[in-house]
Amino acid sequence: MKNSESTSQQNGGPLILKNERTYGGRNDDRTYSHNSHRKNDRYEKNNRRGGFDKKDRRDSFDRHDKKDVRNRFNRQNGNDNRHSFSDKNHYSDKHRDEEQKKKSAIPIGKTQELIVVKTTDFGVFLNTPTGEDSDKILLPKSQVPKGTQLNDVLNVFVYKDSEDRPIATMEEPSIELGQVARLYVKEVTKIGAFLDWGLSKDLLLPFKEQAYEVKEDDAVLVTLYVDKSDRLCASMKVYNHLSNESPYKKDDEVFGRVYEISDNFGVFIAVDDKYSALLPKKEVFEKYRINQPVYARVAQVMDDGRLTLSVKKKIPEQMNDDASFIYETLQRENGFLPFNDKSDSEAVKNRFHMSKNAFKRAIGHLYKERLITIEKDGIHLND
Repeated sequence: MKNSESTSQQNGGPLILKNERTYGGRNDDRTYSHNSHRKNDRYEKNNRRGGFDKKDRRDSFDRHDKKDVRNRFNRQNGNDNRHSFSDKNHYSDKHRDEEQKKKSAIPIGKTQELIVVKTTDFGVFLNTPTGEDSDKILLPKSQVPKGTQLNDVLNVFVYKDSEDRPIATMEEPSIELGQVARLYVKEVTKIGAFLDWGLSKDLLLPFKEQAYEVKEDDAVLVTLYVDKSDRLCASMKVYNHLSNESPYKKDDEVFGRVYEISDNFGVFIAVDDKYSALLPKKEVFEKYRINQPVYARVAQVMDDGRLTLSVKKKIPEQMNDDASFIYETLQRENGFLPFNDKSDSEAVKNRFHMSKNAFKRAIGHLYKERLITIEKDGIHLND
């Protein structure tokens, strides 16, 4: 075997070549000179060729040589732009400047204090203290308060006009970004429903954001969001925008409206159109519909502040009501009902709109009062 190769095959060990890469791809010190000559030969070949091929990119050069060749390749091919290695720092600075400009732009969908930076015959232009000149927006002349001067601070709501240009108004909308409110449907078109929110330009509720097919004059619970085209739109998907900080305590009576129905969890209700609440599945004894008004009792205030509701009263009061209901039903059914304490819970729920436990409490109360007898075939009204 030649001197360029040496073996450590002592005592049957494996054969190791001197020019083999070891230690995670780094060259062994004893083979550095040999590999350097091979590297330089390929480097010269690439100089003549004016580029590099896939084989050269793999392991032919060390990290610094690769960077040099890539930069030269970019310059030769007219790609010396922000994506080239040499312009990496320039790209970072430019990207940072763009992000900062986005942050300083005036957000839409919010009421905010802005400064009068320019006056014209058709209105005044407003901006933030640190805003770019291109960020300024118009407050039309019809909206400008009498006596407004340069550098005055005005409290305005910012949205987009019919030409999708940011514009300010002194009018107060019925809803702002992230809030929840009940708005009336003014018109239904091919692209969705338009809602009255107190401004001259109506608010779009796209079809995909509707919980059901809305009609003109419907009052719908919505939230306000900015869509992918940077326009303000309404959505009936309000779960994440309802407040968990209600003033209600356990056993308080509340009023709300259904905004979502889940087969797994129950009926979601917006109490006072702004507080998050759930009527659990076990408490659902009738078929609910979206937008249906619900009177209920706070059964529990969860750790996160959300409310758990019950449409039933406290057990003593509810038991009396349930017993009266069953007694009246017995009278209408000629003194017999094919139900007892062994009846199927779903059958009880469908017939009496109460849980199996509530039913057992009610007939137990009637039995103690000696108003009924409980038999295997059902309950009988006593004479």
